[in-house]
Amino acid sequence: MKILICYATTEGQTRKIARFCADQLFAGGHNVEVLAVNDAEALDLAGFDAAILAGSVHIGRLQRELATFAEASAPALNGLPTKLLVVSLSAAGGEKSEMDDLDRMAQAFCHETGWTPGAVHHVAGAFRFTEYDFFKFWALRWIAARKGQKVDPNADMEYTDWAVLADLLKDWPGPQSPA
Repeated sequence: MKILICYATTEGQTRKIARFCADQLFAGGHNVEVLAVNDAEALDLAGFDAAILAGSVHIGRLQRELATFAEASAPALNGLPTKLLVVSLSAAGGEKSEMDDLDRMAQAFCHETGWTPGAVHHVAGAFRFTEYDFFKFWALRWIAARKGQKVDPNADMEYTDWAVLADLLKDWPGPQSPA
């Protein structure tokens, strides 16, 4: 099967997640194309058998450019096996209220774009202290402290559970049809 993985990223963790997904699917015998959403503007989805869209949550929303792509591609996406990966630090904590907020954000994204993914998965992101500007650096340190997390402000901290992500892709999108 030929699978598209299209992503939007801010600090790079979603790109890393997209590449990991591609490696997992490729190891399963699939042909995978990974594209940043900005490089997928005029992409014809007719050549794909399945798709994953991945974006990260910032200020309560997934990236606008991912929504624009999903909206423009909704008719084609709705005819394929698909997944939406919502990357957020909130997914790392697993707190019910935060997971409910992530669910609402994903539902709003899908409603706004007209795309109904086959599955929505919340994936924990990362602190990228080495890449933040001054204000984001202090804001995220404050958030971590508020949650009782000790962080090293001189190092990045990754919360993505790679084993869980690999399990989400196992046997997806299903068996390949013979060539």
